[in-house]
Amino acid sequence: MTKTISLLGATGSIGRQTLAVAQELGLSVAALTANRQVDLLEQQARQCKPRLAVLYDPVAAKELRGRLQGTGIEVMEGPEGLIAAATLSEADTVVTAVMGSVGLAPTLAAIREKKRIALANKETLVCAGELVMAAAAECGAEIIPVDSEHSAVFQCLQGCRDRGEVRRILLTCSGGPFYGKTSAELERMTAADALHHPNWRMGAKITVDSATLMNKGLEVIEAMRLYALPVEQIQPVIHRQSIVHSLVEFRDGAVLAQLGTPDMKLPIRYAMTYPYRAESPDAPLDLLRCGPLTFAAPDEDAFPCLRLARQCGKTGGTSCTILNGANEAAVALLLRGEIGFNDIHRCVERALSRVAVKYQPSLADILEADRQAR
Repeated sequence: MTKTISLLGATGSIGRQTLAVAQELGLSVAALTANRQVDLLEQQARQCKPRLAVLYDPVAAKELRGRLQGTGIEVMEGPEGLIAAATLSEADTVVTAVMGSVGLAPTLAAIREKKRIALANKETLVCAGELVMAAAAECGAEIIPVDSEHSAVFQCLQGCRDRGEVRRILLTCSGGPFYGKTSAELERMTAADALHHPNWRMGAKITVDSATLMNKGLEVIEAMRLYALPVEQIQPVIHRQSIVHSLVEFRDGAVLAQLGTPDMKLPIRYAMTYPYRAESPDAPLDLLRCGPLTFAAPDEDAFPCLRLARQCGKTGGTSCTILNGANEAAVALLLRGEIGFNDIHRCVERALSRVAVKYQPSLADILEADRQAR
C-alpha cells in the first residue's frame, strides 16, 4: 500500500481529488506539480508541506518561489522539475495526472526508479505504450490505472491468471453531451456546448475529447497497451448513466463488470491501496435509486475520432502519437474559438495523412512525430 506520493498535475480535477483521497488515507505528499496555477499550488503546498513544488511555466514558478520563501519547500520549473518530482526517493507512488504528452518523460523516469505508477495520463500509453510497458516490465514497476474505465477492467481481471481467457474488453462511454446528434448537427456546436458533460466534472480538454469520442478512442489504445490485447478485442459501448464503468467478457461467456457512482475517488483510492481496499467515506452506489441501465453502439459516422483512433491502434508505430498530438493541438484551437467542433477530426485526419508513420520507434522518433503532428 502507498505511503508517500508525488502528484504530477495537482491542480487539475484528478489532482484535487487525489489530494482529498491522500488526506483520507493519511498519506504523505513528497511533491506537487502543476502548469501555471500559482494560487492553487501555493495553497496546496502550504497545506501538504511537500519537499518539492513544481510549476512548468518558468514565470509562474518564479512567482511561486517568492511566495513560498521561508517554508523550506523547494520550487522548480519545466521538464526538469517534473522529472525531479517523479523521482524523489521518499515517494513510493507517482500519480501522473498531467494532461497530454508532457507526462511521458516523468513517467518513464519514475518507472526507472521502480515506483508504483498511478496512471491518469492516458497520453503516455497512447504515444509510447510499447516503450512504457516494456520499461515497466524490465524495471519491475507497477502501473495501476486511474481512469475509471481502465480501473474497472483492472479490477475485473483480478484472479484472471491467463489473458487468453479474455474474449473482449467492453469499455463503457457516456456518449458525451452530443449523444444522438448527426454530423450535420455537430457542425453548429461550439466549445461552450462541448464543455457541458452530462455526468462527469473534468478539465476542458478531456471534456471536449469526451464530446468527440476521441477520449474513448484514446482509451481503446490505452487498453491495448495495458492488457496486451489487439484492438479487435476492445469494444466501446455507450452507457449513458456512467454506473457500469467497464466490463470484461471471458471465453466461457461470463461477463464481469465494475459498478459505482460517477466519482473518480474510487479508482484513485484503489490505485493507492491495491491490492487492498480501504474504507470510503463516500456514499456507495444505490442500485434501487440509479434507474435503468442502458447500452448502445457508438456512432462512428457522426463521431469519426473514435474510428480514427481504432485505425491507429491497428496500424501501430507512431500513428497513435500523431493522432494524439494533432488532437491536442486541434482541441486547443477549438477552445480558443479558432476552429469549429467538426474541424477537430478534420485536423487529425490531415495530420495522419501528412506525417509519416515509423514502426518500432525510439523515444526520439515518438517526440518528433508528436512535434510534426502539432
